[in-house]
Amino acid sequence: MTATEKTVITIKATINAPVEKVWALWNDPRHIVNWNSASDDWHTPRATNDLREGGKLIARMEARDGSAGFDFEGVYDVVKKHEQIAYTIGDGRKVNIVFERKEKITEVTESFEAEQMNPVDMQRDGWQSILNNFKKYVEGSPNMERMKFEISIQAPVEKVYKTTIDPTSYKAWTAEFNPTSYFEGSWEKGSKILFLGTDQEGKVGGMVARIRENTPNKLISIEHYGLVNDGKEITTGPEVESWAGAQENYSFSQNGNVTVMTAEVDTNYEYVDYFSDTWPKALNKLKSICEA
Repeated sequence: MTATEKTVITIKATINAPVEKVWALWNDPRHIVNWNSASDDWHTPRATNDLREGGKLIARMEARDGSAGFDFEGVYDVVKKHEQIAYTIGDGRKVNIVFERKEKITEVTESFEAEQMNPVDMQRDGWQSILNNFKKYVEGSPNMERMKFEISIQAPVEKVYKTTIDPTSYKAWTAEFNPTSYFEGSWEKGSKILFLGTDQEGKVGGMVARIRENTPNKLISIEHYGLVNDGKEITTGPEVESWAGAQENYSFSQNGNVTVMTAEVDTNYEYVDYFSDTWPKALNKLKSICEA
């Protein structure tokens, strides 16, 4: 069968991952380059993605032997977070992707208008292969994303390090995450530490962690292994499985009168947007305290 104009092809995949993870790996160029190919002899060496209505997706697709290549481009018509993406390819054809949340499973349905040069079955198989490759990539990827934030502070490294973990100043700069934020425990290597705060109902919640490393003025490494729920520590069971082993690392380096603090944080995909907004605010607050 030869494709004709307006012939719409639909493909599907059931992915064993929550929609937050599926959405993130589908749209982040760092991940697109890892799954966007229909066969092993093709790859996507680079990609950019301006994920907004009117924004553009560009994925460079090339044969690994260098014999062929092209830029796949689309302009977004619809972007509904965790629900739907629709875009128009450079040749005018329409593509629509629906993400359906089913508890911890996500159904992805992709429909696209066929081009007229190749048989419909060939096009369906090619796009399905890419979608199957995406499914394999998602299901084989860690359930946490490592995020990195950095700030330059006009203060000696000793002051920045001390301000970061001092009980009073810690409450101040981490208030961006929770106005009632505080910690209980020790920052010494090997020690248990609780990161706590109260919710709107006055219940205490937070994280149970241990200090993996603490080299003064250089590195603090934290490993989370449990939750605090209504004042009770929970370190086993399904509630903590998705967080167990998550790391939060602070590194400090001084260059002249400037200290660079870097925070690397493991997080579930559902919190990526939240941390993208709050971590820069928290570090700016830390900067203002140190520079005061």
